[in-house]
Amino acid sequence: MTPAVLFLLFLSVMDVCLSAPAEVKNLTDEFTDSVPRPKLDIKIPVLHGDIAVPDTFFKNADQCTARGCKWPKSGLYVYVPYYISPYFSRKEQSIILRGLQSFHQTTCIRFIPWDSGVRDYIYFFSQPNSGCWSYLGRQKGKQCISLEKNGCVNYSTVQHEILHALGFNHEQVRSDRDKYVRILFDNIQQKQQYNFRKVPTNNLRTPYDFNSVMHYHKYAFSRNRLPTIEAKSDPNLNFGNAQEMSANDIARVNRLYRCNTSSRLQYAKHADAQH
Repeated sequence: MTPAVLFLLFLSVMDVCLSAPAEVKNLTDEFTDSVPRPKLDIKIPVLHGDIAVPDTFFKNADQCTARGCKWPKSGLYVYVPYYISPYFSRKEQSIILRGLQSFHQTTCIRFIPWDSGVRDYIYFFSQPNSGCWSYLGRQKGKQCISLEKNGCVNYSTVQHEILHALGFNHEQVRSDRDKYVRILFDNIQQKQQYNFRKVPTNNLRTPYDFNSVMHYHKYAFSRNRLPTIEAKSDPNLNFGNAQEMSANDIARVNRLYRCNTSSRLQYAKHADAQH
């Protein structure tokens, strides 16, 4: 369920994240089975749409970032360790890696293979009926990103769920959304209406973006095949089908994590030198 960011941090029904993986693919296109393996004893999360809710309390964007759910920055970069389950085929792993690498090209986020001794990292897994979901922002310890093989392992979905893990929520719930869209609650499945509730957000000085990879499509969770979201500027406008991050999605990452975008080439050269 990957509605095609506006920024903010908040909040679907699974099982544990699989048994221990046998191999992991790093960002050099080589597989290895000699890397340490994380323990996978996780609790089943409560899911709201495609966002996993911690069993402590709900968090909104501003409060969450202030309390430390942003990933820490070290020098030029924000390093985010990752681990990919070998349950994915090599083709599927390549799609996930391409999604990770896309952040390297346009932001200061750097995804690095998980190593033992690292507490906080993201773990990509798949199970039958696990769906597509992620936590919002950095959690303490291992945090899963579910990419079910049947429908979730595609480039835009990978970017979407990674953006959740970096601390971003869906576009249509941002604080100023009522200026741009009408939420047609009468057409929304009752059990899914929470996915459309407006929440306080830090919009990072970026405009509302119908082209965001984080925007729901206009018929999301419809109970009667009628639109659930309508653009005020044009009721016939189609949206929510982004194939990749928009310029605003990228700008929000860079602003939240204070990336020096004028030094993008410097980032790339520095990263190449380290690898």
